[in-house]
Amino acid sequence: MTKKVASSEGLKAGSRENATLAARLLLLLSRKPGDEEYETGTPRPNLQGALNLLFAVFPDFGGRIFGRSILDFGCGLGYQAVALVKAGAKHVVGLETNPKTLNKARELAASAGVPAGIEFTDCLEPRFQSAFDVVISQNSFEHFRYPSKTLEDMKWALKDDGCIFVTFAPPWFAPYGSHMHFFTKVPWVNILFSEETVMAVRSHFRSDGASRYEEVESGLNKMSLAKFERIVRASSMTLLYRRYESVKGLDFLGTIPLIRELFVNRVSCILQKTP
Repeated sequence: MTKKVASSEGLKAGSRENATLAARLLLLLSRKPGDEEYETGTPRPNLQGALNLLFAVFPDFGGRIFGRSILDFGCGLGYQAVALVKAGAKHVVGLETNPKTLNKARELAASAGVPAGIEFTDCLEPRFQSAFDVVISQNSFEHFRYPSKTLEDMKWALKDDGCIFVTFAPPWFAPYGSHMHFFTKVPWVNILFSEETVMAVRSHFRSDGASRYEEVESGLNKMSLAKFERIVRASSMTLLYRRYESVKGLDFLGTIPLIRELFVNRVSCILQKTP
């Protein structure tokens, strides 16, 4: 019995030592704490470029939103919602649960001179059921805590002939799918290192106390391609359009089983209620 206990304690000690060594290695491969964050490639929000991505990934996006009622699901600071009104949308509702962010969105709309045709809310009110021609989710699907339920909420708010536009990046198994590239340039860090190791090193650069990916700012739900496709199939919606963009423009990699998970960098699709 004593030997078994000693052996178990030895395994635990060895595991802790390995975790410490892994954390030291990852820290060595990261920027120095206190240095400027690495560029993540995400431009700062502004009204002029707020719709650039949507126009780039969805065909005839301008025609699909003109004169339409739109729910901007996860509107953030409101740049996209305001830009949609300016681009000809009939009415836009920005949905955002963060009260500070929501106030800034309202301030932006007022300063941009679009108090009419736009509103902001922190919940899906009963009047929103089957009320929208278009629901948009940009760069949010990998953050939703309950993505299946969230897609059902989008579907609930959609008119029978309406469409949901979803685009997000990067998926979980993409080179920087862990969203940790603000402190390390190591690709696939979430595959090469354990969650415990990554979060331990992250604590040198963020003081929010997060110990799991789902606890980081905005949360991470480990949204892989396979997981996203399962959610879409379970929703019983019709897939009208799908676009997978791979690293370095090598989009053919997105057609190869297994390999595609490692190289697809953006997922975009249009969904419609099935008649």
